[in-house]
Amino acid sequence: MADREMEIKFHLQNKDSIEENLRALGGKVKHPRVNEWNLRFDTPEKLISTRGQALRLRKDERNRLTFKGAPDQQGEITDRIELEVEVSDFNTMRRILEALGYRVMVIYEKYRTTWEYRGAEIVVDELPIGNFCEIEADNEELIRGIAGELKLNWEHRINTSYLGIFDQLKTALNFEGINLTFEDMQGMHISSSDLAIVHIYPGDE
Repeated sequence: MADREMEIKFHLQNKDSIEENLRALGGKVKHPRVNEWNLRFDTPEKLISTRGQALRLRKDERNRLTFKGAPDQQGEITDRIELEVEVSDFNTMRRILEALGYRVMVIYEKYRTTWEYRGAEIVVDELPIGNFCEIEADNEELIRGIAGELKLNWEHRINTSYLGIFDQLKTALNFEGINLTFEDMQGMHISSSDLAIVHIYPGDE
């Protein structure tokens, strides 16, 4: 369904190898590598996140406002409502949201390369906390099949959002008060051992 997001993610030790595998399988680059900025909004009382929802303003080659419903994880992948609209002006949209009482709770940044394969969207993300791959499609069977073709360990799949992983790391490693941006985390190396503390393991081992 167009208004649903069905996906799973994996932590990567070697993102170049995954992209080589995608290319060998016949995958095509849908959007080349781009720097992406995301603002996560909430009320001062954090009513949105308390309900398991998300309100995000994203800037890359476009500007998009996205609402995500609480995830339904009865299966083995993340399945949630996702409603998204493109906006013409990033800064004005931010001002509108803030005028309505929403506040930026955290900023996160990544570099994303988007691939297309078998009707699915596969993204390779580079974040300050490591590299990840997300597989998004309209059914769980296809997602699981592609993960297998890419030789990703299904037992190491991740349902947690990037911000969820980041929140767990902040608590475990005691670096509160920063955003998930390359500037804020400059000089801070997050290793696979650090991620293992919060039960995130490489999918491509």
